[in-house]
Amino acid sequence: MAAYFIAQYVVNDAKLYAEYQAAAGPTIGAGGGEVVSFDVAAETIEGNPPGPQTVIVKFENTEAAKAWYQSPEYQAALGKRLAATEGFAIISQSMNFGG
Repeated sequence: MAAYFIAQYVVNDAKLYAEYQAAAGPTIGAGGGEVVSFDVAAETIEGNPPGPQTVIVKFENTEAAKAWYQSPEYQAALGKRLAATEGFAIISQSMNFGG
């Protein structure tokens, strides 16, 4: 079942974030991911998100998403995003009814 890495945040350091993008971008395809959405001005219709920037990356399954996230290549870039932004990231399955 497909799984999605979803991150939403506000960028506080554009220069550092650009460095993150350059380092992280190639890891997505290498990890079997596909960018589904990259929106720097997502419109909030409910709640109070941390910021307008939203990124959604599709993977074959949760294991593939976690393998990409935990890969040495992505981990080498991740610290730059965490330092440059405020927000959150999740992995969500396409259909998970629990139980």
